[in-house]
Amino acid sequence: MEEKLLPQHIAIIMDGNRRWARERNLETKLGHKEGAENLKRIAKYANKIGIRYLTVYAFSTENWKRTKEEVGALMLLLQKYVEDFLTDKNMDNIKINILGDISKLDNGLQKSIQRIVEKTSSNTGLTLNIAFNYGGRDEIVKATQKIATKVKNGEIQIDEINEDLVSNSLYTAGQPDPDLLIRPGGEQRISNYLLWQLAYTEFLFIPKYWPDFTEKDLDDAIQTFENRNRKFGGK
Repeated sequence: MEEKLLPQHIAIIMDGNRRWARERNLETKLGHKEGAENLKRIAKYANKIGIRYLTVYAFSTENWKRTKEEVGALMLLLQKYVEDFLTDKNMDNIKINILGDISKLDNGLQKSIQRIVEKTSSNTGLTLNIAFNYGGRDEIVKATQKIATKVKNGEIQIDEINEDLVSNSLYTAGQPDPDLLIRPGGEQRISNYLLWQLAYTEFLFIPKYWPDFTEKDLDDAIQTFENRNRKFGGK
């Protein structure tokens, strides 16, 4: 696979963990656990083949509506995931970011997130963005509030507001927009994910659940991406 053909930025909606567990008569939390383990595998492989950015949807602002037990299990899973990375001597030079409002999370989890972000901040391999307590509309609202505050404080004029300013007010500031969005699990919607950033992204929906998504599936998705003609509004 030629590096020049690789998408710079891949976004993934990690869907199907619960259905994967149910079909195996397992507890829901075990589906999420397998999904988290798969994220490690896919992130390391994406780093190995030269993907620069990988953004994954782990927990949405709407997921708080799930049962208290499931939400608690997801929080514990993120805590374990972050702690594992903190103690991993072989992190493959991966840089970790969290996209979303972490102020709503437990103090201990917030501190763990801050430690992993700081520890990996100078890494130069794959940037792994984990969207947690994230919603696309919420992100745009927060970006609008930042810009409005700057206007109110006289830092910028209204006619200085443009697409670049909005992009640089989002959680993904300084990163290219995703070239490819992959959603396993069979659903064909974006579920309030990266609403601004996906304007010209290529979408790929596949039927298999996220825990079953393999390195070969990622290769196949990239090959599909390579065969598409991206026009960006042109002819």
